Order: sequence, then C-alpha cells, then structure tokens
Amino acid sequence: MRPWIKRTLIGLFGATILVGGLSACGHHREGNWQMSEEDSAKMRTRMLERAGKELSLDEAQKARLATLADKLREQRLALLPQGSDPRADMQSLVAGAKFDREKALAFVDAKTGAVKSKSPEVIAAAADFYDSLKPEQQLKVREFMAKRRGWGHRS
Repeated sequence: MRPWIKRTLIGLFGATILVGGLSACGHHREGNWQMSEEDSAKMRTRMLERAGKELSLDEAQKARLATLADKLREQRLALLPQGSDPRADMQSLVAGAKFDREKALAFVDAKTGAVKSKSPEVIAAAADFYDSLKPEQQLKVREFMAKRRGWGHRS
C-alpha cells in the first residue's frame, strides 16, 4: 500500500475515534454524556465550513465531504451504546467476584462488528472525497496530517 494512502486511512480512522470521543465526552449535562443533536449539527457545520475554506473546495467536493462526515457520524453512532449507560456497563463487568469475561467479549464483538460493517462505507466516502481533490488540495491535506501529532501537540 502506498504510504500516502496508509496515512490517509490512518488519519480518517483517527478522526473517527476523535469525533466519537469528543462526542461521548463533550457534554456532561445532568448525566447526559452524549452530544445533543443540535450541538452535533453545529459542530458538523463548523467543520465543513472550515475545511471548505481551508481547502478552497468547490460544491461537488463539499458534497463529498458532507457525505464523508455523515458516514463517520453513522459509524460513531453505531459504536455508541444505545439506551444504556456506558459507565454502568463497564461497572457490571466487575460487579461480581470475578470479571465477566463473556460480557466483555460481547461488548468487544459488538463494537468490532459495528466497525467492520460501517468501515467500507467510510473508506469509500473518504476515497471519493480525497480523489476529488486537486493535487494542491491533496497536498494541504497531507501537510495538515503531518502537522498533527495528537492532543495539543504540533510539530
């Protein structure tokens, strides 16, 4: 696999994890650990506007980026527990005298199943978006990814 493809895919999966983590931990109002739909929509709009401005995207490219954002959101939602408290779920693993290995494996299976089922759509959307970029726009994406080293670290 070419290095730039590998970096792009790693960056996209990192972005998925980042968005999921930020959404899960973003707002802790009254025990609600998920980002509200309104806040999520605002964040999506800001992200799309900023990326569109930074990369000078045309309308077709913006549409592909919006599709990518939607696919990433779908994958994030598939990873989040539906109708349960993740803290309580984790505490239930150690509620007895022994660690509940079967329940832990079921959690992992559910999450990996969600990743496996949604990843082809995310990869296709990412590829469609990246392939629609002009060479100078692709260069900006690669430069941005090269600068980002993690939380608050820039080179």
